[in-house]
Amino acid sequence: MARLQRRTRNALVSLALLTALLYYLSPSSLHSSRTSTRRDPSEPESAWLQRHMNANADTSHVSTSSFNWSSVPVKYPPPGKLKKLPSGRPLALPKVQFDFQPETPEARKRREARRKQIRDLFRKNWESYRKYAWMKDALQPLSGGFKDQFSGWAATLVDALDTLWIMGMREEFDEAVGAVAGIDFGKSSSLTVNMFETNIRYLGGLLAAYDLSGRPVLLQKARELGDLLYKGFDTKHRMPVDFINFEQAQAGEGLMVEGQVVSASPGTLSMEMTRLSQLTGDPKYYDAVDRVMDVFAKGQGSTKIPGLWPIYVSMLTQDVVAGSSFGIAGCADSLYEYLPKMHALVGGLDPKYEKMSKLFMEAADKAFFYRPMLPGEDDLLMIGTASVNDYGDATLDAESEHLGCFVGGIYGLGGRLFQRSDWADDLGQKLTKGCIYAYQSMPTGMGPERWNNAPCKSRERCKWDEKAFEDEKRMRREWSTHLPKGFTTAKDPRYILRPEAIESVFVMYRVTGRQEYQEAAWDMFTAVANGTATEYANAAVLDVTKANYPLRQEDYMESFWLAETLKYFYLALSPPDLISLDEFVLNTEAHPFRRPKASRGGHQL
Repeated sequence: MARLQRRTRNALVSLALLTALLYYLSPSSLHSSRTSTRRDPSEPESAWLQRHMNANADTSHVSTSSFNWSSVPVKYPPPGKLKKLPSGRPLALPKVQFDFQPETPEARKRREARRKQIRDLFRKNWESYRKYAWMKDALQPLSGGFKDQFSGWAATLVDALDTLWIMGMREEFDEAVGAVAGIDFGKSSSLTVNMFETNIRYLGGLLAAYDLSGRPVLLQKARELGDLLYKGFDTKHRMPVDFINFEQAQAGEGLMVEGQVVSASPGTLSMEMTRLSQLTGDPKYYDAVDRVMDVFAKGQGSTKIPGLWPIYVSMLTQDVVAGSSFGIAGCADSLYEYLPKMHALVGGLDPKYEKMSKLFMEAADKAFFYRPMLPGEDDLLMIGTASVNDYGDATLDAESEHLGCFVGGIYGLGGRLFQRSDWADDLGQKLTKGCIYAYQSMPTGMGPERWNNAPCKSRERCKWDEKAFEDEKRMRREWSTHLPKGFTTAKDPRYILRPEAIESVFVMYRVTGRQEYQEAAWDMFTAVANGTATEYANAAVLDVTKANYPLRQEDYMESFWLAETLKYFYLALSPPDLISLDEFVLNTEAHPFRRPKASRGGHQL
């Protein structure tokens, strides 16, 4: 791939580069002399973005971080030779996306009008961030203030880079890239660095923006950050820490792994570090995460629910087997999400990811998914958790989380990659419709953070039973009279701008081509945009179960609102060639990485 030839750093420091730096870093430097970003409506959107990839030279002067992480001696070097990326020509994996036909002029006009509203809302948020929180981690949407909760490296800016590109906001993208060039990964606003969040938001954001734009500065900064994260594996058994002690890591003392962590933390490092190795040609990043995934692979069949891992694991003892609590939502979600995505990212060349994916998808179907008893007897599925007693008996807890709503999309993606139409066309759709139902049922049109339904005994037939529902309500102390019938709790009634539901709606639209998913996306966007709106941007809502407008809000707006939620809304209403799932695979923060392409002359990464 051409990107593999872009490994050299931009070292041409001159007066022109200094001028360019001032140009980019100045908030008022949106010069009209830049190449026009207007697109002819007849030109495919993906072709337009590709054509403009290098239309303007990358003149960003890179300010190297004040500390060189690659120079720190390794206390616990990897045993033996470094594991290299899987070699050979990538497999010709099955097609993921539906074979879309051209839309009518009327349909296009309607869709584009809706998409424009999504882009306009993103622009409002971005302009407020730029005005009130520039280079800070997060904008506070009620007060117009800001805060740094992720090391102070401008999390919202880095997280939203690829959204700017995807939405065609080239001038804003150029300005943001100039700002990224000056981020100092040698300093942190906190004493410890969260491996998981830094990896998915910062590293993922830099890599995806590079994959889309080809700007060398982005890969250079990604490598600087990757070297920092690599220090998180400098432990006795090369297992990652949850938090990097900044001073100890800089001193090269080696780090101590925590005794117990949530499984998603070490299990959600593989895509980003693998992509960094693919782009730089340096195998050390892939070697680090592959050793971790080998531990998960080895233990997958030996847990109390074979195929699944307990929510809490120990990297200190490399124990991913002991534990009785299981789930696929909060604390475990992206561990499972990354398995089929890694299969796609390495072109199917590592058989363990297909095996691990199939094992978990079969087991999760039996352990977590249930049909809720609903007044309309809707045929859909919700996602619960499970626990195992001392006798080995597993019990379902019908408590659903918004965080689990990504699962429908994973069954859609995995169903196509592994040619399991029952996963894509049955389970994927029913799981996605379950989360859509949670939105549609609430008077605000927004889904809560956590809720319960009464589970049916059978998925095939589920008649509404008023007495059974009353009995279930009495079992739940959290039930309230104002809840929609069919819901026994809304344990956490907030909507905090989360993306998981619209993520699955987007994926299932691209996988099935069913128009109902675009309509659902628009209904969800309308409700979210209205209910979360503030003077400056959009804010978390404290209770979506009560339509007392204006809704009570929290001065809180995570970077994923711009990186994921609005991006997924936009993509759901975009032409299907924009970020095609046959060309890209998205990390858990919705950052698209290019998939390798099978070719006669080898493979393209």
